[in-house]
Amino acid sequence: MDDAPRTRPPVRRSLLALTAAISLIALVAGCGDEPAPGAVPAGSTRAAAPKAVNDLQTDYETVIRNVLPSVVQIETGDSLGSGVVYDTRGHVITNAHVIDSGKTFQVTIATGEEPIPAKLVSAYPEQDLAVLRLDRVPTGLKPATLGDSSKVEVGQIVLAMGSPLGLSGSVTQGIVSAVGRTVTESSSGGGTGATIGNMVQTSAAINPGNSGGALVNLNSEVIGIPTLAATDPDLGNSAAPGIGFAIPSSMVRTVADQIIKDGRVTDSGRAALGITARTVLDDNYQPAGTAIVEVEKGGPADKAGLRPNDIITKIGPVPITTITSLAEALASESPGDKVAVVYTRAGERGTAQVTLGEV
Repeated sequence: MDDAPRTRPPVRRSLLALTAAISLIALVAGCGDEPAPGAVPAGSTRAAAPKAVNDLQTDYETVIRNVLPSVVQIETGDSLGSGVVYDTRGHVITNAHVIDSGKTFQVTIATGEEPIPAKLVSAYPEQDLAVLRLDRVPTGLKPATLGDSSKVEVGQIVLAMGSPLGLSGSVTQGIVSAVGRTVTESSSGGGTGATIGNMVQTSAAINPGNSGGALVNLNSEVIGIPTLAATDPDLGNSAAPGIGFAIPSSMVRTVADQIIKDGRVTDSGRAALGITARTVLDDNYQPAGTAIVEVEKGGPADKAGLRPNDIITKIGPVPITTITSLAEALASESPGDKVAVVYTRAGERGTAQVTLGEV
């Protein structure tokens, strides 16, 4: 039984022409002797903006000048997403769900010239990342600088850059709301269904088309790839305002470097039990654990004595009720870690000490 998705990637959209209507409202001062509210008396001037405000605005403008030229728009068929220039050889990093099943790709770089065809080097849906390579490297192509996502702290100001709703070169602003989040994507609407650990949560707006773009700090460093927004069941599963997630730059660098060097990911860094499992329900039809369907011969679970039909209920201190919760628990671990797996077998409770393997 599949689990209800907790989050979803930004919906793949057609490139639409958007028209904005702007209303100008004239504010007329009163006719009396008293100045209208907010009016500046004759012979006086408004106070200058505080220096701190001017400094922050200057920081924003500097970051945008430095990074926006490295953010591209990616079109495949009638779908749209964003990407980031990775190196001077024409490699572009983006989300796997932006690529989806596309065969041809058109990449528009910041110089505004005609879109450049690109080929897929490889996609890694398990981490929702992919690498494209431009058919030709244009003059002045500017790679982004990736920062150290391990140094990201809650409260840091960040900017999200990309092509939301087809509006290329757009920038939104927010803060890092949390770090170390484990998030499971929906498998519908073009999503990969991946469970991704250590994500950066941000209040910067993440809209359809932002996927694959850049989450940037005030040092002009890309600290993450915006990937998905939380959904609110009370709002018909529409995007929850101010809750977006980005894949950390450390994972982006690890995956991209392997794909560029070997054409695929050879060392995922993702922990695994070596089993196939399914969600089971209790007598009240509520999720109550994950039943092992198949055990990989010689894998971590097999070596620890786990068997088909065992029902896993805990990984360490974390309760396991569904396939999603099992994937999220493993996403916070690393290959080689030793964990206690609590299970039931024919109604009897047991605990196995498992040395985790790799996906």
